[in-house]
Amino acid sequence: MHKCDWCLGDEVYEKYHDEVWGVPVHEDTKLFEFLTLEGAQAGLSWITVLKKQAGYKKAFLNYDLEAIVEMTEEDLEALKENGDIIKNRLKIYSVVKNAKAVLQIQKEFGSFNDYLWGFVNHKPIIHYYETLEALPSSDEISEALSKDLKKRGCSFVGPTIMYAFMQAVGMVNDHLTSCFRHCEII
Repeated sequence: MHKCDWCLGDEVYEKYHDEVWGVPVHEDTKLFEFLTLEGAQAGLSWITVLKKQAGYKKAFLNYDLEAIVEMTEEDLEALKENGDIIKNRLKIYSVVKNAKAVLQIQKEFGSFNDYLWGFVNHKPIIHYYETLEALPSSDEISEALSKDLKKRGCSFVGPTIMYAFMQAVGMVNDHLTSCFRHCEII
């Protein structure tokens, strides 16, 4: 079976590609997890963050938004020494900032899911790219989502990060047409 070229050669990457990437996610906690991980990836390789996924889940209290917003500055400063996550102060603090914003989004829209998926009319956008070079790093939707999240107080949510997020949570299907997952996900 042919796979997207970007995942080849690393067991962790291939498992992520085969089981997670592009599969529509509709659960708020999981969506927030991907928002956190994509933000942590800024300036780094995705594989670096992917290998720290369990560390993030533990450090950020299983992505319990109510618990995250109660984290103290002392809690956050301690995380700068945690080798199981990216030890970047701005990225660590952004998780709390983003959790506060997501709680407000949930109040306004009923769920984070309804808010996010509203940007794609509540159904995945199916692309038919044949080469990796054809994949965009952002689009009009990721730019609008980024702008709105920033307006709501989120950080590490630029258009490129949000496009990667949209790919990860299945808002767009960017598996190459030659990849076995392209049709499976549809």
